[in-house]
Amino acid sequence: MKRAVRILIFWIGMGFATSAGAVDCVERSSRGKSYSVCTVDVTREKLRLFLKDDKGAPFGGFTAVDAALGGADARLAFGMNAGMYHQDRSPVGYYLEQGVEEMRVVPNAGPGNFGLLPNGVFCIAKARVYVVETLRFMAEEPRCEYATQSGPMLVIDGDLHPKFLVSGTSRYIRNGVGVRANGTQAIFVISNDRVTFYEFGNFFRDVLATPNALYFDGNVSRLYAPEIGRADLGRPMGPIVGVVEAQP
Repeated sequence: MKRAVRILIFWIGMGFATSAGAVDCVERSSRGKSYSVCTVDVTREKLRLFLKDDKGAPFGGFTAVDAALGGADARLAFGMNAGMYHQDRSPVGYYLEQGVEEMRVVPNAGPGNFGLLPNGVFCIAKARVYVVETLRFMAEEPRCEYATQSGPMLVIDGDLHPKFLVSGTSRYIRNGVGVRANGTQAIFVISNDRVTFYEFGNFFRDVLATPNALYFDGNVSRLYAPEIGRADLGRPMGPIVGVVEAQP
């Protein structure tokens, strides 16, 4: 594989799906690029965000989150970095955890990918998920239990972000999330090859058919999916999205 931080990946053939109980993951390809796709049905599974432990210190990684869940009682069945963050790992944009706001919504343009408007918010509500453009999110104020702001939007009501160019040359390992039209499934994607914004957004729109999708990162892109043998390593992260699965 092409990333030094990617470890423990084995026997996932192209197009071969596997169920972890809580998460269904599959490798898919489009236009010569490979992607790992993990789907979470939020009507059945507990999807949430993680930032700090009970002492107020950032988790920073999947292992710390899994340990905090108690081991014998619950485990982290899936994880992915979920939004951009500052050097101290605090969120760049809006962050809500268990109804408590950690960081306000940032509506204005700015440097970097986060400020490439329109950006958006990933909202986890009761048995429903949303990807909403930031200004619309502020106007509608959906009731979220967890939320993280990132950017740019990849797909907005079925259209690619207007600034994505088919001729774009910036390529990174990228990750993000799309939501089914009925709001019951969140589809998390990390590219296995370096891709442009156009290629990544196009994969969500044309292959996964998600009407709205949000970019998480392209410099820090990690996937934790133990049932398929994947546990990406790298520098400490800020916000993390994950599925909590009760132990039998």
